[in-house]
Amino acid sequence: MSNRGARGGPRGGGESRGGRGGRGGPAGGPRGGGGGGGGYGGGGRGGGGGGYRGGGPARGGGPIIFQQDRPATEDQRLATTAQLEGTLKKLPFRAERPYRPGFGTLGTRITLRSNFFPVKVPKGTIFDYSIKISPDPGGRKTRNRIFQLLEASTNQQWRPYVNVVAHDRSARLVSAKKFPQPLDIPITFVDEGRTQPDPRAKVYTVSIEFTRELDMSQINKYTEGGQEYRDYDPLPLISALNLILQYKAAHSGFRVGAGQDKASTASKYFFPTLDRFPLGPGVEAWKGFFVSVRPVYKEMMINVNACMSAFYKPGKLSDAIMEFRRESRGGIPARFTQRLSVTTTHLGYKQRKPVRRILSATARTYKFQCDEYGGGQISVEDYFKRKYKITLRNANDLPVVDISGPNSRNAIIVPAELCEIEPGQMYGKLSDKETASMIRYACRRPIENATSIVNEGFPSLGFTPDTFGDPARAFGLSVVGDMATVPGRELPPPKLSYSGGKPLFAKNGAWNILEVKFHKGADVRSWWVLVVNDQRPVFQGPNDQALTAIWRGFGEKLRKSGVRLQTSPTLIATDQLPPPGSDPGRARAMSMIENKIQSNISKSGKPTYILVLLSGVDKFIYPGIKRLCDVQLGVHTMHMLTDKVLRGWPEDMNKQDQYFSNVALKLNAKLGGVNHLLDAESMRWLTEQKRRIMIVGMDVTHPSPGSMAGTPSIAAVVANVDEQFVQFPASMRIQQSKKEMITDLTEMMVERLVAYQGKNKTLPDRIYLYRDGVSEGQFDSVLVQELPKVQEAFKKVGTGTLAGAKAQAYKPKLTIIVCGKRHHARFYPTDSRHADKNGNTQPGTIVDQGVTTVYDFDFYLQAHAGLQGTVKPTHYTVIYDENKLGANEIQQGTHTYSYLYARATKAVSLVPAAYYADLACERGRCYLNDLLNADEQQSSAGGSTSGAPRRPRNQQEKEAEEQRVFERAERLWGNGVHPDLRGSMFYI
Repeated sequence: MSNRGARGGPRGGGESRGGRGGRGGPAGGPRGGGGGGGGYGGGGRGGGGGGYRGGGPARGGGPIIFQQDRPATEDQRLATTAQLEGTLKKLPFRAERPYRPGFGTLGTRITLRSNFFPVKVPKGTIFDYSIKISPDPGGRKTRNRIFQLLEASTNQQWRPYVNVVAHDRSARLVSAKKFPQPLDIPITFVDEGRTQPDPRAKVYTVSIEFTRELDMSQINKYTEGGQEYRDYDPLPLISALNLILQYKAAHSGFRVGAGQDKASTASKYFFPTLDRFPLGPGVEAWKGFFVSVRPVYKEMMINVNACMSAFYKPGKLSDAIMEFRRESRGGIPARFTQRLSVTTTHLGYKQRKPVRRILSATARTYKFQCDEYGGGQISVEDYFKRKYKITLRNANDLPVVDISGPNSRNAIIVPAELCEIEPGQMYGKLSDKETASMIRYACRRPIENATSIVNEGFPSLGFTPDTFGDPARAFGLSVVGDMATVPGRELPPPKLSYSGGKPLFAKNGAWNILEVKFHKGADVRSWWVLVVNDQRPVFQGPNDQALTAIWRGFGEKLRKSGVRLQTSPTLIATDQLPPPGSDPGRARAMSMIENKIQSNISKSGKPTYILVLLSGVDKFIYPGIKRLCDVQLGVHTMHMLTDKVLRGWPEDMNKQDQYFSNVALKLNAKLGGVNHLLDAESMRWLTEQKRRIMIVGMDVTHPSPGSMAGTPSIAAVVANVDEQFVQFPASMRIQQSKKEMITDLTEMMVERLVAYQGKNKTLPDRIYLYRDGVSEGQFDSVLVQELPKVQEAFKKVGTGTLAGAKAQAYKPKLTIIVCGKRHHARFYPTDSRHADKNGNTQPGTIVDQGVTTVYDFDFYLQAHAGLQGTVKPTHYTVIYDENKLGANEIQQGTHTYSYLYARATKAVSLVPAAYYADLACERGRCYLNDLLNADEQQSSAGGSTSGAPRRPRNQQEKEAEEQRVFERAERLWGNGVHPDLRGSMFYI
């Protein structure tokens, strides 16, 4: 699942993409170098840089190996992994959730530290209870407050147990002692900030009802790897242990749920006492730590990783408004208030309310009808002076705030200077500038990341001896402060082949093709250069020297790379577009661009592709052109930013050459060319015994913060149509908002199979499907919901159907591998000979024991080089396997295939098929950009307008509005990608 930010237009070498935090990469390449310190947004898909040269500067000085002065001895428990291997091989084969077939043996063996720490779990019982509250408290805020009052309750039945329990502040409680039953505890509600209840306060009854006993010894037997425990469900115990071990952090820090596996209770905790970094007006980055208990071979371990997230800066709301005015010379953007709550004290007690909107009026100019003081109009300034004896300091300088609830019919107006932003409130969608700052702060070297976990994370989470206490002690639990030391391997890279068959060799996950041509160049019959005159003029007409240098230089780069370019381009330019201030959603600008392209098509027909030159980044022009050309016109487009392509020109031609190289890689693949291949040995797992194999990639992207409610999710399925595993056309659909399982998967798979059959005159007999974006808790959902749809596609596509022959049963052997990037496992070299210059593990590092699952077929693979920050591997799990793949086969095969990504001369961190599916999803976001960037079209608050739009008043109104948004998305999507582009990698 992807939950990405909206597109910000092209950056770097051509088609650029913003998106998942931490994934943005250097100019033109695949994203990032692996993310920062486990940090913002979970790191990046590495391999960044793209182009014909690679590498990046070393960062920082000093030691690069964590705990280099301590011996790195592999955990003793791993001496018996052969015993586990033997046990699993005796189990009967099954395709669904296959047992691990063995451990990989290829490559150079190395020793690594990992951010997993042993948890000592004694024999004993955890008593598990459900909690019911009556009357129903409704929202989470009230429920949380009831639990706070419960913890402080002096009830005689409850008090003896208060130090031996942990709960989730919702519906579950675990205890080291058994409660008497029935147990009903009355709680008189007291608002936060008050010491005494209101005379009319509600009295709630908290009922603690016994559910089951959890035998802690069972989890230890499960980790031993016994046959009889293969189908044991450890989740109830794991989630109970998470509740217990996270209890201190939940009370001293601010908890943020850590993903889709809600039942696992994995969490992130942020602490205001740790480092905080400014991101922008009213927003700052907080340091925190992810924590989750996981069962591994012969041990329960807790995975701890450093992370960062954006929070509202605590303090007066008026200070935040003044910050915005100083830095942006305008009001607060509407998005700033989307998640914000403030507290007030003018009523004599602290009251917390959500900010509905910040108005343009001040306390002096905003007036309302007031019966209390004569029935006439009164200003907010005068009302607060008469009612509360408060003289405002900024009555005519700062706006007033509406703190009524989302369903309230009447506004509650308060001066901004009386509103306090309490700490611990997560911020929503960041601006591009704020995102860049966040990534910069989160990007830390491995040694810094590991040191932070041990020196800051453990004390903050309550895992050190002096901070460890109840309730964990009451259950007999303890956490060992030493990182796991596990075996890994470094897999060899493949050889690469370009035109002429001369092999190239990768070094540090990258290679150089300065004097090499593409394996197969595409044909360009005709091409256009479209100059988009927006914001500021760049060129002085069609004969401008800089413009000529761009199209001539790029054309020459294409020819040298092997692209068959038959003509010079047709130069066209738009008139000056209206500025964004008078055209907020750029609808008029896009109409002018469309008219310009359409008129030229009418004159001379469609070109092979259009090179679009943009003078600046715009959140609507770039995706608008993509939708216009992909969906309506069926014309390939490539985008360049003129300031990037002209940087250093004409003095430094190398920068321009690098830029052109990046764009050439994408264009050749887009037009059906083949950039490079792998050597025969590296491809053997796909080609031996004359196998006909189709590799499939699947992904879903969801609407990001700032999108209109009801905006659909976008699903993409890609698959190769060639025997070289290079060309991956895509099928795309929109579906119910935030739904991860692909709704129209049968039809999409049929399209991919028919396309393969059309190219190869036969259907594949094996299919390797890489599914991106699903969490561990959704593996079974893939098997229950998506697998049958894939199998249904097999039934619908029989052999010979294209030729009209009688359909026959079609049952290819299927393997499904889930690719996980949203995990928090990190690995640290113990020897500088196996580290890069920043202290990261080397490309090709793989780990399949020590911190992997006990029974499942999973492994961590880092195919790419970590250019900056702490590198993150991809967690691959085989969840379905009719092909009976061995560990070496799937591990080395996935590794070498990571070198076949068309857009770069580097290995990438995610297997290309899944990466392509992700790119296709991202392209689909361009088509729905108006819905995904809804907040960008809203005017600023606290300036000259009223700010946020009206919210639905009830569930029925909310559902009706979401349905209208979905129907609008259907109109924008139309019939999807134009038929002229569907057989290509238009999205790359």
